Amino acid sequence: MEHEERLKAALADRYQIEREIGSGGMAMVYLARDIRHDRKVALKVLRSDLAASLGPERFLQEVRVTANLQHPHILPLFDSGEADGFLFYVMPYIEGESLRERLVREHELPVTAAARLLRDVVDALAAAHKLGVVHRDIKPENVLISGRHAMVADFGVAKAVSEATGRHKLTTLGVALGTPSYMAPEQAAADEAIDHRADIYAVGVMAYELLAGRPPFSGSTPQQILAAQVMEAPQPVTELRASVPPALGTLIMRCLEKKPADRWQSAEEMLPHLEAAATPSGGVTSTDIRPVQANERSFRTMTARTSAVIAVLAIVGVSAWFFQRNRAAQVGDQASRIPLAVLRFESRGVGEDEGYLGDGIAEDINTQLSKIRGFEVKAHASASRLSRDEHTYAEIADQLGAAFLLDGTLRAIGDSVRITARLIDPQNEGTRWAEDYTREFTASNLFGVS
Repeated sequence: MEHEERLKAALADRYQIEREIGSGGMAMVYLARDIRHDRKVALKVLRSDLAASLGPERFLQEVRVTANLQHPHILPLFDSGEADGFLFYVMPYIEGESLRERLVREHELPVTAAARLLRDVVDALAAAHKLGVVHRDIKPENVLISGRHAMVADFGVAKAVSEATGRHKLTTLGVALGTPSYMAPEQAAADEAIDHRADIYAVGVMAYELLAGRPPFSGSTPQQILAAQVMEAPQPVTELRASVPPALGTLIMRCLEKKPADRWQSAEEMLPHLEAAATPSGGVTSTDIRPVQANERSFRTMTARTSAVIAVLAIVGVSAWFFQRNRAAQVGDQASRIPLAVLRFESRGVGEDEGYLGDGIAEDINTQLSKIRGFEVKAHASASRLSRDEHTYAEIADQLGAAFLLDGTLRAIGDSVRITARLIDPQNEGTRWAEDYTREFTASNLFGVS
């Protein structure tokens, strides 16, 4: 209590501390009110023994890296500092729960829900790794759930603590370069050459736990867990839960390879596979669906088969507009690549599958555009979560780092659907290119687009 009262007094001119909302190996977490901006924040205060080892200059130098990470799935840093010996950093307060809290409540997550959250985490890591930032402490406690999406917290903190205090001290504290259950073998062995592939290993451990209800390695002490990370082979997650699609199980087990060179070599490389697993079908076709005539098939099935055709036609139009506009652009020249984001297509009057359809069309267009080297296409997972009901085109483009946005609509008209694609200049919300595609749902027109 004396500790908390001293903290309240030290920060009284900036933050009004309401209550403690969590604690971990490195910090105590408080719900506080940012007095200047009148907003709720999560105020994290480092444990006193860590603060004494770190010192304010080293801590602030290392944690400052978080302030330069801007991504829809990364929890931003609002503030950091030192007050009366306390080292603290401040992040937004998320109305929701941590992934750990959800795991405690549900034990195992539905496969598609787990894949969707993992996709968000990996998307965040891909952005951070491109900037040379390794998290080092990916675990359910550091993943917050906001609505249907995940946000990764505490970038820079594990690195700050580990590099300033030394590995031997951190191992004793149980927070060495990560948390024992989620530490890659090279972390457990205190290898100096730790890179982004340690985060990929931790994602594999977390994914395993989301689907199997337990991590792949266990032990009664941190030392036993660390030894298992280095020496033991994990049981395939598909043996513990048969409903996990083989492709997703393979992805997870590749993350858990002992040697970094045998894992996925980048988070970016994993994203398309997680995108597929995050679809309602989990990337596989159900075996209990009865065959039906083409004109009786669901709107979802028919559109899924033709969305790739729509995508190809759309990118032909978009590409033609861009390269007619700037014939001097060199397709293979990195400097001339055009930053572009494909938003979820808005569905109107197409029934219960409308969210699936709009997202599926956008994802197919995104995939096809990504094959053209003249474009720098932003990750579909990031673009799909930004709603035009909540953000302007300019705000979306700013968050995604896109110069142009491609969006569209799907409208059901009798037995047909009209798909409209538009290329938007977000600065003035002007339409630079647009095209309509009308599709009839009959057997003879299954692959026809007019």
